[in-house]
Amino acid sequence: MSTLSPGRSVAHVRDLLMHCGVLPHRDRHLLLFERWLADWLDVIEDPGQSQLLQRFATWQLLRKLRATAAKRPLGPGAVKTARAGLTPAAVFLTWSDARGRALSECTQADLDAWFAEDAISRRITTGFLRWCMDHHVMPRLKIPVIRTENPAPISQHGRITLIRRVLTSDDLPQAERVAAALVLLYAQPIRRLVRLTVHDVLADGPQAFLRLGDPPTPVPGPFAGLLQDYVRTGRPNRPGGTMPTSDWLFPGRRAGQPMDPATLGRRLSAAGIPTLHGRTAALRQLVLQAPPSVVAGMLGYHTVHAEALAAEAGSTWKKYAPGDHTR
Repeated sequence: MSTLSPGRSVAHVRDLLMHCGVLPHRDRHLLLFERWLADWLDVIEDPGQSQLLQRFATWQLLRKLRATAAKRPLGPGAVKTARAGLTPAAVFLTWSDARGRALSECTQADLDAWFAEDAISRRITTGFLRWCMDHHVMPRLKIPVIRTENPAPISQHGRITLIRRVLTSDDLPQAERVAAALVLLYAQPIRRLVRLTVHDVLADGPQAFLRLGDPPTPVPGPFAGLLQDYVRTGRPNRPGGTMPTSDWLFPGRRAGQPMDPATLGRRLSAAGIPTLHGRTAALRQLVLQAPPSVVAGMLGYHTVHAEALAAEAGSTWKKYAPGDHTR
């Protein structure tokens, strides 16, 4: 079925059959990448290059994608990254051939010349080059270190202004308001938002909680009402795609699937919500207010990442003494 066209119709039927249990479940993004890879390799004219790229894709990229898909659903970003690692690799092989240099004969001067032409855009080839060195396809050479800074967050005043807007304005659709609040209050990336279900919204009397990590995170009063109203009556009903009984917080058009992260990202951008800079600002503010390890656990982040952001923000929580401070 994956070889039939048109692709969208086939994908829709396949998702329906998997959702109903007729077909065994397979990750949709993994299937799309496997199909794209076969078509992409077919157009590479040089047999040696095609074979090498297939080895790299199979034993490096696909292996990682399949391991991730076995633990959790892949997002479009994972497939996009895998594609981005392959295309420049093919460009490098063509560039090296044009210089009259086989990959096994590549020198440090060749590698330096490759990165000197456009270091920022060509840093994506680093994974392919390291794989070639590790598998003795090319000599062990030194890959230039290309550093980039984290994106500048919006100001705290700008963040508070946006939070006030999404909590009080009725001009925005309810789904955008809820998603924007989750980004600006809890520093949640879009790919993680779309995996939330209604069961991740917990109620304990008048207090509401969100299951983003461990332990669940309290929801402040103004947002709690908006979130609970959205769960009860605000979620879009898509009987033509997602089943009416869908538990996704942001249901998608495909059977059993949440909204595509790219779709939700575009809707937030159209609403004037800077998702990346807003998320960075939220996380930096939170690690200034509480120990990074606590923030990381409650929001589903890795402690190392939270510690690094805390250091950049000038946090003094390294002097924080763990343990029970009530005694």
